[in-house]
Amino acid sequence: MFVAGNFLSALGSVLHILLQTYIWVVIIRVALSWVNADPWNPIVQTLNRLTDPLLEPIRRKMFRMMGHGGIGIDISPIILIAAIYFFDFFLVGTLYDLGGRLREP
Repeated sequence: MFVAGNFLSALGSVLHILLQTYIWVVIIRVALSWVNADPWNPIVQTLNRLTDPLLEPIRRKMFRMMGHGGIGIDISPIILIAAIYFFDFFLVGTLYDLGGRLREP
């Protein structure tokens, strides 16, 4: 069963790296929104395409919760990053633990 344990540990490591990379993509997108980057720039368009599918549902929910007045600042990236961290700690930790238990004799 050590092969399955190693596989789950490796899967957890790869997933952790992907989630951390996505957090940086969100952070870079936020930083670019502060400096009014050119929306036709291919890098900006790629960042928007990568982050919009997860940010837009959060924004819609927040708009409904806050009403038309809102709070004046978009905190959807903070909520998304917190959710990714939760997912990272929960899922990756579970994969590491399962992998460790399967490797035990």
